[in-house]
Amino acid sequence: MKYITTIADLREVHKRNVPKAFFDYVDRGSYSEDTLRANQADLQKLKFRQRILVDISKRDLSTTILGEKASLPLICAPVGSTGMQYGDGEIHACRAAQAAGIPYTLSTMSINSIEDVAENVEKPFWFQLYVMKDRGFIKELIQRAIAAKCSALVLTVDLQVIGQRHQDIKNGLSVPPKIYSLKNMIDFASKPSWLIGTLRAKRRNFGNIAGFVKDANDLESVSEWTASQFDTSLNWKDIEWIRSIWPGKLIVKGIHDVEDAREVLKTGAQAMVVSNHGGRQLDGAPSSISVLPGIVQAVGSDIEIMFDSGIRSGQDVMRALALGAKSCMIGRAYVHGLGAYGEAGVTKALDILAKELSVTMGLCGVNTIAEIDGHVLVK
Repeated sequence: MKYITTIADLREVHKRNVPKAFFDYVDRGSYSEDTLRANQADLQKLKFRQRILVDISKRDLSTTILGEKASLPLICAPVGSTGMQYGDGEIHACRAAQAAGIPYTLSTMSINSIEDVAENVEKPFWFQLYVMKDRGFIKELIQRAIAAKCSALVLTVDLQVIGQRHQDIKNGLSVPPKIYSLKNMIDFASKPSWLIGTLRAKRRNFGNIAGFVKDANDLESVSEWTASQFDTSLNWKDIEWIRSIWPGKLIVKGIHDVEDAREVLKTGAQAMVVSNHGGRQLDGAPSSISVLPGIVQAVGSDIEIMFDSGIRSGQDVMRALALGAKSCMIGRAYVHGLGAYGEAGVTKALDILAKELSVTMGLCGVNTIAEIDGHVLVK
């Protein structure tokens, strides 16, 4: 890995190591992918002010996230089906994040279950919740997260209707994968390390929903249940119900509008994530970085604001912090590392981001995360 220097390098190895259907699931977006591209393009438009002759010998990347110390202003975002990128992927990613001193968020639609991860890591992790029609299932999920001592609940609110991702349909994406199609058989056979690792893994289906579907190993049963369960009637009152069950810190993820940001304040949530689901939901929506300043101006003094969608470098992290975010969620960036080299790849991804952030801070003349604000950007 010594010649791996960027997240883009990890992405290329990930692409070679993992079957196309699962790589594309992480890498691609919805419809024409305009929002996916805008997320990165608009970050790149923000230019830094280079400063000189400032003592930058004591640079410190540590910060606090929801009152807890973190070595970096980063959080591993919830990513569904991570265990299909690398065997027991959620466990490996969580271990790497915790070793690096940052939070890890387990998705509702993970391969490894809440209990699988809790049994194999040393510290509490965050859990991400999709609210589904079966409220008994949701209540039990929250109770399982409490039993596993999850330290925060991330409520995703921008997936009431699933945005169509054309490439997933073209690839015939499924969990577990359909090995009986000729195209998949050829693709899987060309990825022996991935195939062996996946077959040896603890699970190859959605661990958190096992027991709620007649046969969690039957693709059609799982697909039909999942498709029927996303709740289009979800509204602000449902958050009150969730709060009545969940006693800990609540983060609302998927905020992209000032009016919605103001509504989040009324819920008593401790944080919100400015996010457009990485360009995987409403295509044609503006980039997350373009709406961040307005949301920060409206509610930033009243709630902790996290940023998501488009982060591919430590410089992107600094750009988001400069516009008012307190920390950033990364999804594709760490999953590219996971798909490339497993746990060591996630560690490499976090190391790349940390070094890029540190160097950029130095060249902009700042020593701490708290010093980063709009003055580091060209007006």
